[in-house]
Amino acid sequence: MRYISDWLATQEISVFLLRTLSTRTKPNFWWNQFPSALRIVSQVRFLASIGAGGVIYLTPLIFNQLELSATQIGSGIAAAAFSGALSRLFTGGLLDRGANSSLIIKSAALFAVFADFLLLTAQDYGAFALGQIFLGTAAGFYWPAVELSVPSSCGEFPSSKGFALVRSADALGTSVGAILGSCAALIGMIRIVYLLDTMCMISLIVLLTKRPLKDKRADLINRLRDTQLAKKDLNLKEEKSYLSNIIPILIISLLATAIFSLLQSALPLDLVRGGISRPPLSEGWSGSILAFQLGLLVIFQWPIGRWLSFHKQSFGLAISIANFGVGCLILSISTLWSKGIIFALLSQIPLAIGLAAFLPTATESIIQNSPIQHRGIAMALFSQCFAISALIAPIFAGIIIDTKGNGMLIWLIMSICCFIILPLTTQIKSKRTHSSEKALPS
Repeated sequence: MRYISDWLATQEISVFLLRTLSTRTKPNFWWNQFPSALRIVSQVRFLASIGAGGVIYLTPLIFNQLELSATQIGSGIAAAAFSGALSRLFTGGLLDRGANSSLIIKSAALFAVFADFLLLTAQDYGAFALGQIFLGTAAGFYWPAVELSVPSSCGEFPSSKGFALVRSADALGTSVGAILGSCAALIGMIRIVYLLDTMCMISLIVLLTKRPLKDKRADLINRLRDTQLAKKDLNLKEEKSYLSNIIPILIISLLATAIFSLLQSALPLDLVRGGISRPPLSEGWSGSILAFQLGLLVIFQWPIGRWLSFHKQSFGLAISIANFGVGCLILSISTLWSKGIIFALLSQIPLAIGLAAFLPTATESIIQNSPIQHRGIAMALFSQCFAISALIAPIFAGIIIDTKGNGMLIWLIMSICCFIILPLTTQIKSKRTHSSEKALPS
């Protein structure tokens, strides 16, 4: 009953969060340079990321306390990835048929609330795995819809800067969530992260009910189908070529998202179990290091995203992969030294730069290289990179940690892969305008 009463009490705090986000700012404030629709998308992503920051990064630590093996924890996260992979394809198809983004995002929030309840009360592997499945389904509904809402919310504002803004909101929210989760871990109340996520999801649903996203994609898709101009500009050859254009992006994204997944699943376990010579850390201090990484991401996301918006997407992805390679190499070296925690902290700098460069650049590249009537599926394929990585990487990492006792081999392999795949960034085609949208009559 205590869990249920806490669960119900979150609604009052949700109203407070919503009122805070809805407060009007001064006309000359930096925030008001962005279109109002884009500001709503950023608020949605900020709320979602606060909850996700605690849940994603601290769930491995929570169930490590229940003495689940690293392999079991990895397989639970993989179950989430599998359900997310299926729901992403389903969501992509809905979006290409003109489904409303707000409705899909609210559905994702409901799945997340149910997952939070299961994980809050879970005491064994079965309940943990079931909660992860619902969490993965929520992510599969959420990501394609919320990513596609960005370019349709930008208007005349450059979509590359729009993605930099929303990724900054993601980073800030995730950092806040991870910090709050780390504080909860330090005082022995680590499972409160699921209550925090529930508060954020309720706030998100209320926000989108009061201020739904005005998704213009459905109108654009119908106009593309119905006008003679669309038939001239979007021939069969162009529609088929977009797949070949995004394949290099998807390959790079598979590696980058694998590292992203490992930072969420393997790194917390690697820190609490220790390296070859590096001593183990408590759950609270491990969470603090993750919060440090996310804090760096908050600092780097907007300036790096804005800087890269003036460059080709291939340049941004090269910067990302190179920093991932350096960060993983430093992380692998940290296991060899008794004071390796210093190297573990230093590694978070290039890893944060890599994340800040990858997240907006890859998404913008997918959008720019996909015709508007296929962007739902294109974004679903991009989101599948996260799902596939989360399906394979945690299991692979869990087996290595269980057999070797540390994560050195994980980070060394990922560093080598980064430098091998780096030349592929030169094969990415960069565009600066949405040709299919500009072809539409006014």
